[in-house]
Amino acid sequence: MSNRLEMNMPAPDFELTDTQDRTVRLSDYRGKPVVLALLRGFM
Repeated sequence: MSNRLEMNMPAPDFELTDTQDRTVRLSDYRGKPVVLALLRGFM
């Protein structure tokens, strides 16, 4: 079983907490460009 994403495949939905403690879901931005910046040691 492979969980790899291939080019042009939709990303799986997930949720994260933003810097103001609000839950943000990837699906909230469906159809819009999204850039993820994962910063190690940010907090």
